[in-house]
Amino acid sequence: MNQIILDKVSKSFRTNNYVVKAVTQAEFATNAGEAVAIIGPSGSGKSTLLNMLGLILSPDDGQIIIDGKDVTNMPDNVLCCFRNSNFGYIVQDFALLDQESVYSNIRIPLLYSKKIRRREHKARIHVAARELGIFDKLHRKAGQLSGGERQRVAIARAIVCDQPIILADEPTGSLDAENRDKVMSILMNLCKNGGKTLIIVTHDRSIAEKCDRIVEMKDGRIIK
Repeated sequence: MNQIILDKVSKSFRTNNYVVKAVTQAEFATNAGEAVAIIGPSGSGKSTLLNMLGLILSPDDGQIIIDGKDVTNMPDNVLCCFRNSNFGYIVQDFALLDQESVYSNIRIPLLYSKKIRRREHKARIHVAARELGIFDKLHRKAGQLSGGERQRVAIARAIVCDQPIILADEPTGSLDAENRDKVMSILMNLCKNGGKTLIIVTHDRSIAEKCDRIVEMKDGRIIK
């Protein structure tokens, strides 16, 4: 089912002599196959909320429950395996290794997977690359690609382990209108036809409106 629940989670950061309350008492839930957009102004807590959903940040208070299992205080070694098995991440700046090939960039999460054998890597990379239309780019360096191609490499990397949940932080923020529409079409297809849960942080309401549901944040709180 891959249901995700955040139960009254809060997160603060201390800088110099004061505390920033990034997220306060947030309640959030989503189900498998649902696309959810998180919107709000800069500094509203969107990325912090996404990072707690993806178990990159631990909340100061509250619970994170996935498939009925409380993962809030999971030990680090167990948490790493759980995160790698359940989440594919797409970050705003793509986070590609520009001097490495597209093949090597897509392979990165496979190298950390304890469930997928090395002899399966090539086939998985080829399937993901074909699905994203970058099979002919596999042996080019990532730094030689266009912005739209780089974003598709980032998506291929996020799905190559076939994790059930995709988390995307401003996945179309640096793309032109044509590539923005292409990327959203790919992501929505993965959600609707692949049964994956998709959670997107975006400033772009036109992108958010393509999702099943919009969650709006302001001043660290979910307001609707």
